[in-house]
Amino acid sequence: MYSTTVLTDFVAQHYLTVPDPGPEGEPHSHHYEVELCFRGPELNEYDYLVDIDDAEAALSAIEARYRDAMLNDLPEFEASNPSVERFARVIFQRATDAVTDDTVTELAVTVWEDDEAAASYDAVV
Repeated sequence: MYSTTVLTDFVAQHYLTVPDPGPEGEPHSHHYEVELCFRGPELNEYDYLVDIDDAEAALSAIEARYRDAMLNDLPEFEASNPSVERFARVIFQRATDAVTDDTVTELAVTVWEDDEAAASYDAVV
């Protein structure tokens, strides 16, 4: 299995909407780090798994969408708790919509909300 990984980081804000969220229920910022790991068993005719320019463009669009945003105010988090787990799933969907190489069969998205906590979402694309 081949894999190609791209990374970015940005600051965004959110607040949790669960019962009794404690201090996380107040608006606050995280310095998020986002990792997209594309996987697949075959390479294309140029011996690439994924066009790295397309992967980086997708990541750049994700960064532009969420940098300095209040996640709770965005339609993709409407009626959802904007947890780091939900954020990983939202980014997965955006990345798979943007990168459509036939050789990519899986994508793993990891979102770090600080140096010690991260969540991932991965699935077949």
